[in-house]
Amino acid sequence: MSMTRRALLASAAVAVAAGGTGTAVAAGAGLASPDTPVLWREFRHTPFTHPQIPYVGRAGCHGGAVRLPRRPVVADVRDFGAVADGMTDSAPAINRAIAAAGRAGGGTVTIPPGTFRIADVIRVDRSNVVLRGAGSGRTTLYATRNLTELIGVYGSRYGGDKSAWSWAGGLIWLAPRARWHSFVTAIRAKAWPFEGWTGNRRDEWRTLTRVAPARQGSWTITVTDPSSLRPGALVLLRLTDDTDHTLLQHMCGGGPGPEAYVWDDKTKLTSYVPYEWPVRIARVHGRKVTLERPLPLDARPEWSPQLTTHVPALTGSGVEGLTLEAVETPQQPHLLDQGHNGIVLQCAYDCWVDDVTVRHADNGFGLVAASACTLRRTRVTGHASHHPYFCREGSHDNLIEDFTIEERTSPVPPNTQLHGINVEGLSSYNVWSRGDMRMGTFDSHRGLPFANVRTDITVNNNGRHGGDASAGPLFGARFTHWNIRVTNSRAGLVRIDGLAPYSATVGIDEVREFDQIDVPDFTGDLHTRLELYGSPHAVRPQNLYEAQREL
Repeated sequence: MSMTRRALLASAAVAVAAGGTGTAVAAGAGLASPDTPVLWREFRHTPFTHPQIPYVGRAGCHGGAVRLPRRPVVADVRDFGAVADGMTDSAPAINRAIAAAGRAGGGTVTIPPGTFRIADVIRVDRSNVVLRGAGSGRTTLYATRNLTELIGVYGSRYGGDKSAWSWAGGLIWLAPRARWHSFVTAIRAKAWPFEGWTGNRRDEWRTLTRVAPARQGSWTITVTDPSSLRPGALVLLRLTDDTDHTLLQHMCGGGPGPEAYVWDDKTKLTSYVPYEWPVRIARVHGRKVTLERPLPLDARPEWSPQLTTHVPALTGSGVEGLTLEAVETPQQPHLLDQGHNGIVLQCAYDCWVDDVTVRHADNGFGLVAASACTLRRTRVTGHASHHPYFCREGSHDNLIEDFTIEERTSPVPPNTQLHGINVEGLSSYNVWSRGDMRMGTFDSHRGLPFANVRTDITVNNNGRHGGDASAGPLFGARFTHWNIRVTNSRAGLVRIDGLAPYSATVGIDEVREFDQIDVPDFTGDLHTRLELYGSPHAVRPQNLYEAQREL
């Protein structure tokens, strides 16, 4: 179910009360104390426009709602032929139950305790459908085939023999039906399927209205023609880069460093623009439109700002209370994953995953052109994992909280790589909060991710970042790492004051620079901030995301 008009108007009222200008209302969180960073005191006064810290207080499903939606039970997979014997292929029955719930207009599909073998992809491809087990310790889906076997082999978007299953697709796949069918059709035709919000050819959209110039952090915009806009509607803000790449420079904070950077040969990065940001409309008053969240970037005339349609999104759906376990197999050499992948949300908005464990995965949990989704109480465990979590292809405003990445249960094969919590491809305003990372790193795969937050996380920092040179910078502006406990003293991708422009590193353990391949992409002053270095347990507030929600 979409967010109600009452809830949207309430959120708009909050924005109007704050003036939509970066002036915060009074809040008790993080009151001044000896361990309160100067950055936090600054942020409380200008929460929507701070140069180093992004506003992420409304990240996640329904603006970060504590209580996820509960839908009435409409189907039990056993009634469609599923059998908890660990041998019968129950995937067809589970998919039939999901389809029946979709035809009924939505609802919850229950999976009782036990182990259910699946030999196909579980497709949550109807909005307002929830797949719910009896708990991650009680219900197991045992996947005996991988995505290469099930769907076929398709190569890299950029040539070579790389497996694209390293960064796409899940054995439980949340995506709208049209997107699923077009994706699979393209794969089987040996064509690269575009994964974003505007279709396989990026032309399955039309302009709704032009947008007048506005500043990053504004909650209200002025449009040319409001006639097709309604409160509660999901629209796409579309910004197109110009020949001088001033949009990409703006994502990096601007200034001499980004201006001097060579952008034209970054072909992978430039394939990600236009920047596409889905958002719900909270209120329409004449030509004034109030948004569910503040603008992520300036809307400047040279970038042709407009609100457009998009491919139909999956909304209001979720997966809860189960373990997805793949057949235990050795991890493949780097970028040759066969697709023993966990759960992926693609072109999904206001969707969620709660109390789910993925075991023996090539790649655990993925967000692909997914926005305003919540992953809560998730865990990656088992023999190996290339990407425990990946966030890519323009994924925005997502919340990953109370997550765990366990140590591998088998030796690491040669020529393999471990990343961690990944973000790339112009993804922005995502949050990773309250994490226990017993392996991995804070991975950027280049592709200019910006305005993302990692907070209140313990990490054994033993992974490496990915991404090739054509993907451009590791970081854009307003990356923040806040209260990070590093158990092995390794600096890579965690201490970022020497790497990310207009960034903040606050309250992390002292770390050492060794085996470090990370170098800044921009010359000159990065305008970065470092506070309470060596004191992660002392920083107040301890969790940046939760403190922002209280503002």
